[in-house]
Amino acid sequence: MNNLYAGLAEVYEAMYQTFIDYDAEFQLYSQLLKQAPGRSVLEIGCGSGHLTPRFEQAGFRYAGLDLSADMLKIARSKSPESDFWEADMRHFDLPEPVDGAIMTGRTISYLLPFQDVYDCFVSVRQNLRDKGLFCFDFIDAARFIPRIREQERVVHRAEYQGKHFFRESFWKPNLTYGWGFDWKSTYYEETERGPQLLGADDSTISAFTKEDIALLLQLAGFEVLGFEDRPSYAFETWVVVSRKS
Repeated sequence: MNNLYAGLAEVYEAMYQTFIDYDAEFQLYSQLLKQAPGRSVLEIGCGSGHLTPRFEQAGFRYAGLDLSADMLKIARSKSPESDFWEADMRHFDLPEPVDGAIMTGRTISYLLPFQDVYDCFVSVRQNLRDKGLFCFDFIDAARFIPRIREQERVVHRAEYQGKHFFRESFWKPNLTYGWGFDWKSTYYEETERGPQLLGADDSTISAFTKEDIALLLQLAGFEVLGFEDRPSYAFETWVVVSRKS
């Protein structure tokens, strides 16, 4: 697990609410889930639970799954009525199957070998009801990988609850496991005394082609229903919709 989801969980909670339009994310996934057989949904990689209250208010029976205890502590404090499970998305078992599963925020990017991606897809399928829906987003390797240059500096800024933050990132391709890249980032709060270091994170991230994802889903027992091009604050992204076959 990278440091952003453990030691920097509170920084994530602050910054990503401005990076990602969670109302738009909810609208997208709730619309897609209308094709599911019922109203129960599992969010894999739920993090600190930004989407949880939106699904609750819309009448979904929501459950969240994440590997980070720090993230889940925040999520539970905000949505005590929903179920949250601390588990590895490659191997998990729910008390009962769900009608739909989603992964937002490019959660799949933290699975590096194709074997890990396949194992995740198999676990999702085992925890879905018949004809259950599986929807998630991923970084488009065909568009993103060619445009990044080694040690290119990228800065993202955010304001939350009167505080100003920024993240300084460096990206470079890393093809060890496929269409991946190394992502080194440093987080700061802007104060009257100047930038104050909050922490740093160093990760290797996966990107995928549409063909990669389609084949892996088919091998794991899913029917691919379609892809949707999705704007993102940092990456070219696809959303894929699939059904348990």
